[in-house]
Amino acid sequence: MRRREFVTLVGGAASWPLAARAQQPSLPVIAFISSRSADASVRVAAAFHKGLNETGYVEGQNVTIEYHWLEGRYDRLSAILANLVGRHVAVIAIPGSKPSLLAAKTATTTIPIVFGVGEDPVRLGLVANLARPGGNATGINFFVGEVEAKRLRLLHDLVPKAVRVAVLVNPANVSNTETTLHIVQEAAHTLGLQIEIVNATTISEIDAAFASFARERPDALFVQPEGFFVSRAVQFATLAARDKIPAAYPERDMAAAGGLMSYGTDAADMYRQVGIYSGRILKGAKPADLPVLQSTKFEFLINMQTARALGIEVPSGLLSIADEIIE
Repeated sequence: MRRREFVTLVGGAASWPLAARAQQPSLPVIAFISSRSADASVRVAAAFHKGLNETGYVEGQNVTIEYHWLEGRYDRLSAILANLVGRHVAVIAIPGSKPSLLAAKTATTTIPIVFGVGEDPVRLGLVANLARPGGNATGINFFVGEVEAKRLRLLHDLVPKAVRVAVLVNPANVSNTETTLHIVQEAAHTLGLQIEIVNATTISEIDAAFASFARERPDALFVQPEGFFVSRAVQFATLAARDKIPAAYPERDMAAAGGLMSYGTDAADMYRQVGIYSGRILKGAKPADLPVLQSTKFEFLINMQTARALGIEVPSGLLSIADEIIE
């Protein structure tokens, strides 16, 4: 199309009568809030879309999705939620970001919220009970406590000589950090491990943490299940390989990027379930009546290439229970 024709078309559209433009139906809006980055979330975002599609919703056709990628910047939540509540979006979908979820539940008691959360949603005050949530929120619960304790045990089985384990946490994610440290410290005591807590809230602080590992030489690294950390999978894999530190990660994408091992909830399945519930609510279901689902899919991955580079001989028992061996 020539430029003059394009200008004519734009001008014509601008001159449509207001009544005609008012007749154009507006699509319902789902606000999708993630603590991750967009480029590190392609697989899980596709799973969310798959869940929506299963209920008959396709982005751009009969629903609009607004993405808010926090990249660990939880200080942005207040402004984002104030805007969403002010515009009365149809659904707020929050898969796997506890700070975002708690902030959203405080910000609105009327807009439906669909969550993925690792702790007991009843104890967190999100729902009245699992079978009948009774409020404006529902979603899927994926058992962080049991999963994190088991991940530390798997790391211990993989690197049995490791005694001093650095636990990397993001103090900006306060509630998640408190939960992680409580679980890991209890599990470490049972396993006879010594825990050293290291903080990082930014990319440069992750670099600084690994610089401290070069001096302190912990035997292994345990990374908190935190959206910002998951977004930095390649950075973690690169630094851990450089410093020859065996590390346990919370999600498969981190092992796939070169991490030694991962154990955690099947994140794609969780995102898909959040998509399904978001679609059902758009169709008229009420969060109060949709029972909180409980995740039954967990993934244990071992990256054999990384294990060989670290000189680790993986026990046959671990190989037999791994869901995926990355060669």
